[in-house]
Amino acid sequence: MTAEGDRSKRRRKRLVLVVAAFAVLLALLLGPPYVSISRYKSRITQLMSASLGRPVRLSSVELRILPRPGFVITDLSVQEDPAYGAEPILHANTVVASVRLFSLWRGRLELSRISVDEASVNLVRNGEGRWNLDPFFHAATSRNEPQGTATPPLPYLEATNSRINLKKGIEKLPYSLVNADLSFWQENPGEWRVRLRGQPARTDVSLDLADTGIVRLEGRIRRAPELSKMPIHLELDWREAQLGQLSRLILGSDPGWRGNLTGKMQLDGTAEIAQVETRLTATGVHRAEFAPPEPLDFDANCNFEYRYFERSVEKLSCDSPLGDGRVTLTGELPGDGPAKFSIEARHVPVSAGLDVLRTLRSGFDSDLEAGGTVSGRIAYDPGAATRDVAAVAPLPKTPKKRTAKPAAVEPPGPLTGSLVAEGLRLSGGGLGQPIQVAKPVTFQPVAAAAGQSQALAGTLAIPAGGASPLAVSVQLTAMGYEATVRGPASLPRMREFARLAGVADVAALEGLAGDPAMLDLSAQGPWLPPQSTVGLGLGGGSSKGAAASSDTNPDQLAGTVTLHNANWRSDALANRIQIAQAVLHLGGEGSVWDPIDFSDGAVKGTARFQPAPPVCATGQECPPQLDLQFDELSATQLQAALLGAKRESTVISDLIERFSSFSANAWPRIDGTLEAHSIRVGPIAIENAVVSLHLLADGVELTSFGGHLFDGEVSGRGKLTKGDKPSYSFDGKLDKANAAMVCRLFLLRCTGGPIDADGSVTLSGFTDQDLGGSAAGSLHFEWSHGSVQPTAAGEVEVPKALTQFSRWTADAKIGGNTAEIAKSEVDQGLHKTSVELTVTFADQPSIRFGAQEPARSAKQ
Repeated sequence: MTAEGDRSKRRRKRLVLVVAAFAVLLALLLGPPYVSISRYKSRITQLMSASLGRPVRLSSVELRILPRPGFVITDLSVQEDPAYGAEPILHANTVVASVRLFSLWRGRLELSRISVDEASVNLVRNGEGRWNLDPFFHAATSRNEPQGTATPPLPYLEATNSRINLKKGIEKLPYSLVNADLSFWQENPGEWRVRLRGQPARTDVSLDLADTGIVRLEGRIRRAPELSKMPIHLELDWREAQLGQLSRLILGSDPGWRGNLTGKMQLDGTAEIAQVETRLTATGVHRAEFAPPEPLDFDANCNFEYRYFERSVEKLSCDSPLGDGRVTLTGELPGDGPAKFSIEARHVPVSAGLDVLRTLRSGFDSDLEAGGTVSGRIAYDPGAATRDVAAVAPLPKTPKKRTAKPAAVEPPGPLTGSLVAEGLRLSGGGLGQPIQVAKPVTFQPVAAAAGQSQALAGTLAIPAGGASPLAVSVQLTAMGYEATVRGPASLPRMREFARLAGVADVAALEGLAGDPAMLDLSAQGPWLPPQSTVGLGLGGGSSKGAAASSDTNPDQLAGTVTLHNANWRSDALANRIQIAQAVLHLGGEGSVWDPIDFSDGAVKGTARFQPAPPVCATGQECPPQLDLQFDELSATQLQAALLGAKRESTVISDLIERFSSFSANAWPRIDGTLEAHSIRVGPIAIENAVVSLHLLADGVELTSFGGHLFDGEVSGRGKLTKGDKPSYSFDGKLDKANAAMVCRLFLLRCTGGPIDADGSVTLSGFTDQDLGGSAAGSLHFEWSHGSVQPTAAGEVEVPKALTQFSRWTADAKIGGNTAEIAKSEVDQGLHKTSVELTVTFADQPSIRFGAQEPARSAKQ
């Protein structure tokens, strides 16, 4: 054949191929509308059912040629095994099933890929612990059979933008995986691969899905005679999870943690027994209420063996670096018994513990530093306690002679071992000198009280400026702490410790100086406080609505602080107050100073001071309460104190002087009482005196005062107001005063019924002269059935009308240092007489009667 003939033949072949391809293309484009595949619907349904290992239902099937031949299935439902429930295992509105082209040449219809989008998948675990995927794996393993069988090969299965729900029997759990992409395919004969990506979600709580993280899973499964023996290799990665949303996802609530979490897990083994390696990394861990100076980071690696049917974890081993040391956790978690584990610390820095406390609690100074290391091992084994008790069980009784009864053997607890802290040191944080513990401190388990868990207990000796160091006993549990502090501490050191512990209102202790205080305190509280708390205060200051708040302090501080030979200085006082003894009680209804034995010059008394009342209505001001008690106050002391005279330095006079000056600080808001068995004012004495007062920024309000005067009852109210000179105003009355005692002041001898009086007066100034000269007011009194006679030593001439009368009423005007009665009426039977008199106030008051004039008779 010539070359020209060969070329012609090749052109004809190419032309035939082009025409054939064009004909096939026309068939593919124009043929499907004219091809009815309804008669293949049953075959496709059977094929899908055989591929998935479940009964399949579908509404319709359409042929699709491009981009690859296949079927578009509408409303697909893969039925569930009745043993796992009635809800379909999978439902999708649209499914694309691609056909294996080469299978058509063999006269068979096989599916190469089944793709679903926006499907709903239910994973069910029944009461026996089996999953509804078990039959699917049975069907998948049966496909790896010798050639010639009719079983079609497993197609590539994929789901995109789908939702995977979890069920326990017929109960649908709130957990699910949304926006999930799932793929399952056979990579090699007898070996399958699975790939999963999705976002964890929970239906019964509100979640920000962007913060629940992304879960990715890669797995390999190989064939075995039994599903429980199938070799499995899984790699799970959970990234970009936020701790707050993750807590809501797992626990259903937000415990208040924030930070970023990444978890990785690798599983090798079978469904029955698997070796698991995990790594958990967290960065920026902190509480939601505050941001610590340095958020907590940790990186923990764990290995364990998991037995699915026993639900047990064996050979658990977790290791994590902590500062320059390491913490190792080992243990066993059997499915049918109590867990046992041990924790070993190797040179863990105490500063790491301080970082953890800063993460749990606010209020720690950023410059506070901790030194020292902790090493040791603590084991938890509940079964060991039972075994030890059996080992020390008493022997059977024998007829030997009687001996002393042995001490009862206390059953050991589940905790054993010890932790040793060496080189403990705290510095910074406002400490003038570091706190150093010279000897190592051992923390060992102690016996637990009924209904409580065991604790680790240790005792520290901390020098605090006293004759002996403070003895600090500490008990630590998984939930919180308990501590006791006993011994002497210098007052400056005590204030530093109070600030370091976060005690509120430490400023109230600032003015104290003197001998070391004796501490007998106990404190307890949880490691993790509620999200909103209020502080426990020791000092003064007011609070609004403290008791009405639902917040409570998680820490409970109780005990006493006793002062001896101390003194106290306040900006509101000119001199220091000497304190012979004072006891601060903490706990119960709050902090209370009671009693306080104090003195300032000649004034001596006792006081009770409560910084803030424990009960206060919402929105109301709750000032501190100060109660003063005196045995006896002399006339000059009281007069100088109340009127501000400078002849004698007293508590109140110095306070008034400072209060009244322009350079003085405003008084704090305080409510209080003053009580005295006897207040002597010159020749008179007010017995059992009681004064209720409000201390204000610009004055003092005496809401009431009362007592016994001249065997009668005196009562009233008053006010002190700040100015260039302090000003005073008083209103009062005297009921049923003994006339004989009243007249004795003026060297008169009187008999008769009681005297009733009432009046008001205003004064201003500091000295006696200022106060007396500025006095102004009025006085009214009534006296029934009386008689006035001069004493033998008296030089007062008594009007005849007063020698015997049935009733005497008078109104006096107070001005300067005198009180003048310009008008009075004396009843003597049918006769009435007007008597004038003048009283001059001095150390010894005097009285002078004026002219008497007849008044009109009753008959007139």
